[in-house]
Amino acid sequence: MPISQLKTGALLSYVVLVLHNLVGLLYTPFMLRMMGKSEYGLYSIAASIVAYLTILDLGFGNAIVRYTAKFRAENKREEQYEMFGMFFLLYCGLGLIALMAGGVLYWNAENIFEASMTTNELSRTKIILALMIFNLVITFPFSLFGSIITAYEQFVFQKVIAIVRIILNTATMIVLLNLGYKAIAMVVVTTFFNILTLGLNFGYCKHYLNIKMKFVKFKWSFLKEVSIYSFWIFLNVIMDRIYWSTGQFILGAYAGTAVVAVFAVAISLEHMYMSFSTAISGVFLPKVTAMAVRESDGRAISDLFIKTGRIQYCVMILVLSGFFLFGRQFIHLWAGDGYDEAYIIAMLFFVPLTVPLIQNLGITILQARNQMRFRSLLYLVISLVSLGAQIPLSKLYGGIGCACAIAGALTLGQILVMNVYYQVKQKIDIVSFWIEIVKMSVVPAVMTVLTYYVLQQYALDSVVKLIAGIVVYLVIYLPLFFKISMNDYERDLILKPIKKFLKKGIA
Repeated sequence: MPISQLKTGALLSYVVLVLHNLVGLLYTPFMLRMMGKSEYGLYSIAASIVAYLTILDLGFGNAIVRYTAKFRAENKREEQYEMFGMFFLLYCGLGLIALMAGGVLYWNAENIFEASMTTNELSRTKIILALMIFNLVITFPFSLFGSIITAYEQFVFQKVIAIVRIILNTATMIVLLNLGYKAIAMVVVTTFFNILTLGLNFGYCKHYLNIKMKFVKFKWSFLKEVSIYSFWIFLNVIMDRIYWSTGQFILGAYAGTAVVAVFAVAISLEHMYMSFSTAISGVFLPKVTAMAVRESDGRAISDLFIKTGRIQYCVMILVLSGFFLFGRQFIHLWAGDGYDEAYIIAMLFFVPLTVPLIQNLGITILQARNQMRFRSLLYLVISLVSLGAQIPLSKLYGGIGCACAIAGALTLGQILVMNVYYQVKQKIDIVSFWIEIVKMSVVPAVMTVLTYYVLQQYALDSVVKLIAGIVVYLVIYLPLFFKISMNDYERDLILKPIKKFLKKGIA
């Protein structure tokens, strides 16, 4: 693969990330005000239901990428084409299963939601659900071509399509919302652009990559091998869906669309929060994978685990402390009246999520050592415990109760158990890791406490005042954190690019 393809693709990945977050920050408040709580809640409920049907992928998308890359390296072109034909038929079958499962949900929508929705809301929910199921059924077989493009490392095409789709989808929705259309139009637009993207991927594979599909007799031994590889990925997908898609469904059944809308805003903020860590960790993945394969005593891996954890913590603690101090006012100004509870729900997510987000290098280490079994099974069990707790807590305390169930599961599984597992079984020096994190936390802790008491004297009740407060906080926080909390290596990560840029500017 040409170096330019890799570098440009990596750069465009960050463009996609920035666009996603900008859309979330700028478009979401407009959408909430134009749609209203009820419509946004309807959309969020239907989306959470359909998200469950996506697990029928069974982790095969990742397997297609892996085995395509493997066959390409071995110059096995015919095997590729036979595999593509097999997976296309397999995905068609999964699409039919999704259609049947979606049909069951569609025809039982009244039984599930009649206690919390009006007749009009139920009718609109069924329309949205039907459109989303249709979208998913079409997506299953044609998602094959997106995986092929990834395996052929055609990152630029993928990212350009993603960027154009984000821009056009958002622009179209703004026009339609201004014309008075709401949730149903939102789903129609999403479906249209999804089908268009799938068609472009198919055309690119057929005409540019010259991909063919050969429909021969199923190779059951090969399918078994692929299924074993995909199984642990599949378990992680189930866990992820239970954690982040169950809440809207349960709240929709027991608390109504308005509560779902507030909870969905908190989920959107949670996704943004997670993206800050994901963007950083991706830079280190190739190096970690190579080290995990070669290293025998694990000392170098522990050192890199601590080093990358510190770097991620630099970003995550700034976002966490800033949201704790300014998040309530931000949500009120951003989402509007009636969404203040989203602040508490988001904080219940952010605090326990911070630990696995600064330790997500551990996942790469487990993958490289082919030891994902324990983590996958643990997370599946913990997510089921979370699901069991969400139902009674949602009935009693609404969105906050549901968030407490999720936060409790995160704390038990991703913090307590996994830290012991990393220390005892993977021989990663977790004790030293936490010593480093505690040392870095002095400045954020002191700044957060002092700023909290200062903010009690001032009402940040306008966008200008909120921005001014955040700027003042950053002007004081950043130099102190840079000087006291960061080490020489971390400071060089910031100073060296600046010095290099200044030298080029002077030259």
